[in-house]
Amino acid sequence: MKIFFLFTFLPFLLSAFEQAAASAHYDKILTHSRIRARDQGPNVCALQQVMGTKKKYFSTCRNWYQQSICGKKATVLYECCPGYMKMDGTRGCPAVAPIDHVYGTLGIVGATTTQRYSDMSKLRQEIEGRGSFTFFAPSNEAWDQLDSETHRNLVDNVNIELYNSLHHHMLNKRMLTKDLKNGMTLVSMYNGQKLFINHYPNGVVTVNCARIIHGNQIATNGVVHVIDRVLTSVANTIQDFIEFEDELSSFRAPAITSGVMDILGRPGHYTIFAPTNEAFEKLPRGVLERIMGDKVASEALVKFHILNTLQCSEAITGGAVYETLEGNTVEVGCDGESLTVNGVKMVKRKDIVRSNGVIHLIDQVLIPDSAKQVIELGGAQQTTFTDLVAQLGLASSLRPEGQYTLLAPLNGAFSDDTLRLDQRLLKRILQNHIIKVKVGLNELYNGQELETIGGKLLRVFVYRTAVCIENSCMVRGSKEGRNGFIHIFRQIISPAEKTLHEMLRNDKRFSIFLSLVKAADLDDVLSQPGQWTLFVPTNDAFKGLTDDDKDILIRDKNALRNILLYHLTQGVFIGSGFEPGVTNILKTIQGGKLYLKTVNDTLLVNELKSRESDLMATNGVIHVIDKLLYPAELPVGNDQLLTILKKLIKYIQIKFVRDSTFKEIPLTFYKINIIESNVQPIITKEDPSITQLTKLIEGEPEFKIVREGETITKVIHGEPIIKTYTKIIDGRPVEVTEKKVTEERIIQGPEIKYTRITAGGSDNEEKLKKILEEEAPVRKAQPTRRAQGGGARRRTRLDHS
Repeated sequence: MKIFFLFTFLPFLLSAFEQAAASAHYDKILTHSRIRARDQGPNVCALQQVMGTKKKYFSTCRNWYQQSICGKKATVLYECCPGYMKMDGTRGCPAVAPIDHVYGTLGIVGATTTQRYSDMSKLRQEIEGRGSFTFFAPSNEAWDQLDSETHRNLVDNVNIELYNSLHHHMLNKRMLTKDLKNGMTLVSMYNGQKLFINHYPNGVVTVNCARIIHGNQIATNGVVHVIDRVLTSVANTIQDFIEFEDELSSFRAPAITSGVMDILGRPGHYTIFAPTNEAFEKLPRGVLERIMGDKVASEALVKFHILNTLQCSEAITGGAVYETLEGNTVEVGCDGESLTVNGVKMVKRKDIVRSNGVIHLIDQVLIPDSAKQVIELGGAQQTTFTDLVAQLGLASSLRPEGQYTLLAPLNGAFSDDTLRLDQRLLKRILQNHIIKVKVGLNELYNGQELETIGGKLLRVFVYRTAVCIENSCMVRGSKEGRNGFIHIFRQIISPAEKTLHEMLRNDKRFSIFLSLVKAADLDDVLSQPGQWTLFVPTNDAFKGLTDDDKDILIRDKNALRNILLYHLTQGVFIGSGFEPGVTNILKTIQGGKLYLKTVNDTLLVNELKSRESDLMATNGVIHVIDKLLYPAELPVGNDQLLTILKKLIKYIQIKFVRDSTFKEIPLTFYKINIIESNVQPIITKEDPSITQLTKLIEGEPEFKIVREGETITKVIHGEPIIKTYTKIIDGRPVEVTEKKVTEERIIQGPEIKYTRITAGGSDNEEKLKKILEEEAPVRKAQPTRRAQGGGARRRTRLDHS
């Protein structure tokens, strides 16, 4: 029964505690202030006073340790905590302040002007008598700061205006700060007028945006809270204010057309940073017209000025980020007496309190990213890119109604040499940074291909802590605009143009490594489509290697393949895609492991520095090293080979186990899919030696010629899939049977050539005829036999010529 009782009522107890904690921020901050002043004696509180002002705060930890409030230096004061007082000859504040009725308490807390006005207006008798009251008493300074005309009208009519004004500061019940909950609406003792309470996490409590600067002074018939301004009546809504405020006519128009004005007429706790007419006049005419002519953009603009929380200026003692109705955030802070928005002083008039929130007038228009064109999203670190896009005429191709993605390199990515390039070449480079479609960060995936406006295909690589496109990786700062996204990149993106094999062949630095690759029959691996990371040692890594040494290496093909394939791993791994300072373990095709990490933007491979990284190929990436890699755990059993390796590898101790051998590494890791078909072949008279063609149903068509004499060394068949249909070839119906067979091959020899043709469609047949006519060599015709009956059964044959 006890357990049942505990589980039944525990949620209610926890909820009560949470609510009490949420509404007691003022008391919590006051407790911290008492702790900070404990060396000063009992019941002393530490406050911070903003230099050059009379503003004092019981401070948060953040402001206390920064020794500043609103960016201004704050000095420390020690005063008696509320409810306590000093005694002559003793430390601290050991005495309890005398308890009096509300009128007498006004004098105790120093609100003498309010006390005097209470006497003048005949309120004194009421607040000295029986009852339970809460008096939000303006300080003497608050009365001094009141508009002179308003102040004079009150004093001139003490029996009505002043009396009613003081009643507007009172509640007909006692409410301590812990009872004043955020968002609460209370009814004052004057004509049912509303008082709007906000209780903020930094301990600030406001009443109609007036801050309680001395709270919880208990009286015999209530409690007194001293506030920093005189309260005025609040009646109409934010909508009413905007509709009748001449200074906001430019903001009023989009607020009405977008339908947002209706929201501002409903109950709520809004904060609106309302731009004045002057603010709209500062906008470029073209920008203003475009936004106002676009309902979606104008609605986003209006909502970007509205918070769904009530933020009084007195509650802001440092920068904080708030979500707007538009969905993005703004940073609201302060600089001395001024409010700032996104770090800029722009608030002309603050704390215009209305029944459903507060208005701050600003002299700049806040334009959200969602209302901007994609080219306008570039920040201070992408100005080189955005300026070049405009100067080279590419900005005009970004239509407002289009959808684009900009891949914007940082300013530092553009070297002087790049900027001096011919403008036509520079334009092509920039075209590689503009994608034809709108792609957000969360829509990118590994292996994705994105087409640029220049017609190039860019590959996407997604890693644990990075997203890269070709050789360049993103940094934080992606934004979405009205017609696209912008993503920020560390480097200029360089699309791949050549295969790994072509890159090695065209760079003399890799000639020795390439010759060993050829000797090991690995050319095809580096030539055909794939996803590889290759660590390529330069010729410097082979210093001291003689021709005889090279011959010994080549003769032991198993050893050579083990060494070379330790430099190759499946998948494309960009150096800047690795998490900095963390070791990444990659399994090589040889079976051993490579240990990679980046330190100070340098890629380390088994602790060896990569001299040049991220050289992109169409089938992978190259990282250049100046040492030959070798798996430390792999023993050598041949004296000659050990001697050779010791010449080349001095950074590790190579194991020697006599007569140990290297395992054979067949090229089964390299796979090709084949589909064979029973289909009538297309033969041209110019080259009848072309005897076999293959129909392949996958992807876009790629046409190549397969010639006689080609074989494969080993074929492992998967389960066939058979499909029969009728198609028209050369004007007559032919029954076609297709059998799809997946084959895994061990390939040896030169480059493999095979035919890929999409099934069906006369266009593909015509393309094939055209290629055959163009590439057919001049040699004697050898007629091909045709099987009787249906179409002859044909398949591709692959081998070395």
